[in-house]
Amino acid sequence: MSETTTLLQQLVAIDSVNPDLVAGGAGEFKIARFVADWLERAGVEVALDEVLPGRFNVVGIVRGTGGGRSLLLNAHMDTVGVTGMERPHEPVIEGNRLYGRGAYDMKGGLAAIMSAAARAKQLALRGDVIITAVADEEYASIGTQAIVKKWHADAAIVTEPTELNLCVAHKGFVWLEISTQGIAAHGSLPHVGRDAIVKMGHVLVGLEKLNRTLLEHPTSRYLGSGSLHASLIEGGQELSSYPERCLLQIERRTIPGETVEVVEAQIRAILEQIAAIDPSFLASVRTTLVREAFEVAEDATIVQMLKRQVREMLHDEPEMVGNAAWMDSALLSAAGIPTVIFGPGGTGAHAIVEWSDLQQVQRCSDVLVATLQEFCG
Repeated sequence: MSETTTLLQQLVAIDSVNPDLVAGGAGEFKIARFVADWLERAGVEVALDEVLPGRFNVVGIVRGTGGGRSLLLNAHMDTVGVTGMERPHEPVIEGNRLYGRGAYDMKGGLAAIMSAAARAKQLALRGDVIITAVADEEYASIGTQAIVKKWHADAAIVTEPTELNLCVAHKGFVWLEISTQGIAAHGSLPHVGRDAIVKMGHVLVGLEKLNRTLLEHPTSRYLGSGSLHASLIEGGQELSSYPERCLLQIERRTIPGETVEVVEAQIRAILEQIAAIDPSFLASVRTTLVREAFEVAEDATIVQMLKRQVREMLHDEPEMVGNAAWMDSALLSAAGIPTVIFGPGGTGAHAIVEWSDLQQVQRCSDVLVATLQEFCG
């Protein structure tokens, strides 16, 4: 069994369920301590950073001899919950697959960057290699947000699973709340009451029309179009009363170029169109969370260098792909660090059955080492 496979087994065996997703989740303390100790034994300089009480990042640094470019490798340590899984933290190997929570998303990528760091220590590179094992990517990304405040590099690779292809774009999202205002009254008094839930019905129709328009006009080569959906709705006081208020929470998935300003203008336009027809319509909208879409130029140095190393080492031409999910790569890119996503394959992100391709984990680490040699010098 390879050292990288053994390492992945050890990582999957550690419960690191995100406590903001699952009450009582273990969080990152235990796995961060393991990652830090493992890197220290490999001779890597390590800093353990408590970004919030009980929530930890690990930063490992392989110092260069000077004069070379720095490369940051990023992977998250937290996982989603384990409901429905049998023995989620007892890693099982069957053939080329390692099963367990986090094996695919993304402890395979974490094992790859840790292994690459240990090997980079023996290469006497001119530039620094910065390993960031981060907290909380599955919820609010407090880990990588803390990283970009303290660290910078000439480029970055995020090892989310890509099947050893190069992911150069992913979607972002905007969460919004729409509130419609009614007038509370007894159900027998229609001349007094105003139904906030019925008013929200017109909003839902407008949102459906906007979503259909978005899907019918894709503009992104890798991501197609943006989209939106109604996620949660609540309203009313009791069955016999006109509802005074209705609250709708929506998610708008975005592609590069669709800023929060664009999204908010689209939603306001729907509300204004309804109000123009119905003077009694009263509504407001509030943005609660924004995560920008990500895209890196195909001719960026790190993209071309990584592509060349995959081709030469794996004797295969990697695809340039996009991903519908949001990742920490957007935060690194927004901080001015050219970033690409490249990681091992498998399947089962957030699913009951999850596994990582062991051969691809090792190949990912090999390609990362070769890229470090070329990029950092």
